[in-house]
Amino acid sequence: MTTNTTNTMNTTKAANGAAVAEKVRLDFAKSARKAFRALIGFDAAAREGLDPALVELIQIRASHLNHCAYCLHMHTNDARKAGESEDRLHMVAVWREARHFFTEREQAALALTEAVTLVADRGVPDDVYVRAAAQFDEQELAQVLALIFAINTWNRIALSTAKVAGTDER
Repeated sequence: MTTNTTNTMNTTKAANGAAVAEKVRLDFAKSARKAFRALIGFDAAAREGLDPALVELIQIRASHLNHCAYCLHMHTNDARKAGESEDRLHMVAVWREARHFFTEREQAALALTEAVTLVADRGVPDDVYVRAAAQFDEQELAQVLALIFAINTWNRIALSTAKVAGTDER
């Protein structure tokens, strides 16, 4: 039996400069190059034409739900660089209790993100879908769904390969 997982430890630097010890796991980008490139293309196609702020909100909320610290760190930083406010970033996880921070369109996207991310719990309820369909035209709605699919895949890659928050090398 062949395994791609090793039990050795590597040290990487986190965004704050601290050394982070990590167990070395499969490097998905190197080991599955074609799949990785295809996912990058899918991700780029999914976000095409969508408001960059909305893209980051969707990615942040899915990453919260999936407990993906690596992607959460990356996308909150990307959102800040794009001009997102700290107040809104802090409220994404509790957007229902802080609706006044988000537009109706953003709220519909966040609700859809939650339903699709947690699809095994109760599917995608009709009211959530109808709300999103009222805020986005058919093409935009397809783009939003594709983006939700993409971030959920990225979260699963990061979690499965034990990516460490703060070590993004983009």
